Amino acid sequence: MTRLRDVRLIPLVFGPLIGFLAVLETRLDDSFGASATATWISGVALGFGVVVAAWYPLAGTVIAAVCLPVAVVAFGAPGVGGAAMIGLIGVVAWVGWREPPRHSAVALCAAGVSFAGMSIGAGGTLWELFFVPAILLPGWFMGLLARRSGERAVKLAELAAALDAEREANAQAAVAQERTRIAREVHDAVAHSVSVMTLQLGGLRRLLADRPAEQEVVAGLEHLGRQTVEEMRGLVGILRERVDGERPSPAPSLARVDELISDVRAAGLEVTLNSPAELPRLPPVLDLTAYRVLQEALTNVLRHAGQVPTMVAIGYTEQALTLEVRNEPGRPAHEPVGQTARRGGHGLVGMRERLTMVRGSLHTGPEPGGGFAVRARFPIPRTW
Repeated sequence: MTRLRDVRLIPLVFGPLIGFLAVLETRLDDSFGASATATWISGVALGFGVVVAAWYPLAGTVIAAVCLPVAVVAFGAPGVGGAAMIGLIGVVAWVGWREPPRHSAVALCAAGVSFAGMSIGAGGTLWELFFVPAILLPGWFMGLLARRSGERAVKLAELAAALDAEREANAQAAVAQERTRIAREVHDAVAHSVSVMTLQLGGLRRLLADRPAEQEVVAGLEHLGRQTVEEMRGLVGILRERVDGERPSPAPSLARVDELISDVRAAGLEVTLNSPAELPRLPPVLDLTAYRVLQEALTNVLRHAGQVPTMVAIGYTEQALTLEVRNEPGRPAHEPVGQTARRGGHGLVGMRERLTMVRGSLHTGPEPGGGFAVRARFPIPRTW
């Protein structure tokens, strides 16, 4: 399923299809006559250029564009076939989507010049010289629109991640502020009151000089009061030191996955981690999203299945990062984990929303042998 979501499958399927249609067109249309072979060869070559565009969009578009004038000039083809026309429009749209506008404009110009050269070589009219290149513009604009839509989605994901980080920072600031308030109250109210009581006990002890038994009890209370004041002062010092001198917590990241696994193990969850020895640096938005999805998935296991053996697998390729969390059954047969998970909370909904922001995919559901699985895929941008 991961391979089927690779966008390069589009030209890998489209290219051979164009080659097949080019051959079929010349076999079914007798108007090509003696130039049928040259026409379908140019169509097959154009399909090859479309396949090359899967990895090198600009180079593949140029190859596809050059095929047509070469067929006209070198092999005497009468012009472009319908299949080749569709293929060239498609590859121009592809390069408009996958490459920055300044690069894709070069491919558009190459295709336009190719058509113009082909029209001249085939003895076309002046109208054909302008009309044929012009029909490439809609394909290019469609590619640009798709690219801008993707860029807008990435910006929205970055904004969501920034809001998430700001929310965490505000929460930490609120905790620090509350800690400061507690330290101030302990110092100004409680410690002061205990100090006054201790001083009063000292005065009472001196008044009981002729009553040794009572004096000994009061002396013990006085000593306990002084000790309590010292402990409170130490507590205030610890609170203020953590407020003024503590370092901010590290940002959530898959680089800290061992800490996350340790935390859930401490909560009683038996987790087995299968991960590369060292993950490469990931885009910040993707890294944060993957960490949160993994955290939520493990939390859901504890909440809905209990302390059951759980497997976490992290995979990485140049195209995508994958996460899998699979737990063994933790409920009776009449109450499957998946049903419990769907009935309680919004964990799965939140994970889907996070993955939507990074153009990822999420698959959840019961396993054939029992238990529940969460599988997420995070595509890695080509420009990273």
